[in-house]
Amino acid sequence: MIRRLKGAERREHPRIEAGLSLKVAVNGYDFSTITRNVSCVGAYCHIPKYVPPFTRVNIKMNLPISRSGKENSTVECSGVIVRSEDEAAGGFNVAIFFNRINETAKHKISRYLSRYVPSYSNALLKTS
Repeated sequence: MIRRLKGAERREHPRIEAGLSLKVAVNGYDFSTITRNVSCVGAYCHIPKYVPPFTRVNIKMNLPISRSGKENSTVECSGVIVRSEDEAAGGFNVAIFFNRINETAKHKISRYLSRYVPSYSNALLKTS
């Protein structure tokens, strides 16, 4: 299920709740997970091992490019963990800021998000 987060969104780049396939590589570990929410500058997800804030990570995310979800586009970038929260059920919820993302990758994410958040259409015009 995809939906915009409720409440007043003050971020320049709004997030949406979306379960996108995400691979996080950090310090010799590779985690396959699903995003809980995503924007064109970051993602929030769950991983089984503690990774402290300010740790650099490599990201590979699959974006559905067709409404059926049968065709995907891969986005690769680097990021940094900006928040790591202990999950009562086990593992950790982490917020990742994409600090090294090229314009093409950012554009792909924005194009995907513009289906659900009209303001991303305006952001696409600024970056095109």
